[in-house]
Amino acid sequence: MKAFTWLLLVVPSILSASSFSFSPQPASKKIATTATDLSNIPVVICPGFGNDAIDYLNPLDQGEEYGFVNALIKRGFNPDLITVLPLKRYEWIRVAGGLFDIPNFYTMTCTPEGLGYGWYIKRLRRTIEEVHQKSGGERCLLVGHSAGGWLARACLGDGSWNVEQLNRNDVEISEGNTARAADRVRALITMGAVHKQPEKEFEATCVTRGALKYLNSEYPGAFLANEGISYVSVGGDAIVGKEKQQQKAVADDDVEKIGSEQVNTVYKDRGEGSASSVAYTSYAAVSGIGELTGDGVVPLEWTLLEGSKTIVLDGVLHSINEAGTTLPTDKWYGADAQVDRWLPEALKEAGIRVVGNKNDQQSNIFDSIQKMLSFED
Repeated sequence: MKAFTWLLLVVPSILSASSFSFSPQPASKKIATTATDLSNIPVVICPGFGNDAIDYLNPLDQGEEYGFVNALIKRGFNPDLITVLPLKRYEWIRVAGGLFDIPNFYTMTCTPEGLGYGWYIKRLRRTIEEVHQKSGGERCLLVGHSAGGWLARACLGDGSWNVEQLNRNDVEISEGNTARAADRVRALITMGAVHKQPEKEFEATCVTRGALKYLNSEYPGAFLANEGISYVSVGGDAIVGKEKQQQKAVADDDVEKIGSEQVNTVYKDRGEGSASSVAYTSYAAVSGIGELTGDGVVPLEWTLLEGSKTIVLDGVLHSINEAGTTLPTDKWYGADAQVDRWLPEALKEAGIRVVGNKNDQQSNIFDSIQKMLSFED
């Protein structure tokens, strides 16, 4: 029942359309940093559950200037090399196909490539292959939002990359069947993704019906870091979950994590309590525990992938709108106002030093001074 409630929370919210970082476990392979022109780097965006590609291009019909894609273009990425996985909102009904994955759906032993999510993973692999060919063989940045984060991990899988299976009539393949995922993907960056199944005593509530557990068992954490794929996970710390009857018990140090007055008015008028009580319901469905902090939909701890570079953003919300409402927000991960809080660190982790920007110029000056001092010694 909790899982069903979570779907009711997340889907309508999409249909209506001082950060810090730490690394609990360093990546296994150090990526050398090289000066790179961002316009040469392809980007593939993996939509979250219930999202349509348009949500990253023209969110809530506000105009393309508010889109995540436009935010990337403003920072130097080539619009011709930014691809949002082609996906219509109604296609998410295909997740219900998992009902026919017998007995796995009912025994909580589904796999990511099964009937529920396999269609998404296959399409993502084909999209990555097309982008690789279009860019002249460049490795892409794979950006997974919400469920798109763990599905991107599943897409990478064990690292095998069967080019022949991915071949389509409109894509010219010349590498035979010798490629690896690391030949196609430079880094995986996730935003508000669910990287863990619920706590053990609540595993029966997992909306993936075992697929996420399988992923973490077979391809845990930054699984392909040794092959040169960088992993970055970004999580928001914006809303503390509290049950409706416990709203007055919110601790003093959490007063900034209760949502905006506008959205709380909407929730109150609808009889849902507040942003904190809505978050409680969602957090409980994701993790089994409601009294956590997170981005309003996914608990913070669940967004941070073991072994990845982790970036925590205070005040950042899960998606293009306040959860469960039609209210747009500029506080979500992909908003223009938030992207600079995580993108530079993510690029650095991927071994990318942006050519021609202010930071690069300052770095070059600093390097020159160091060389001069070394000559004097």
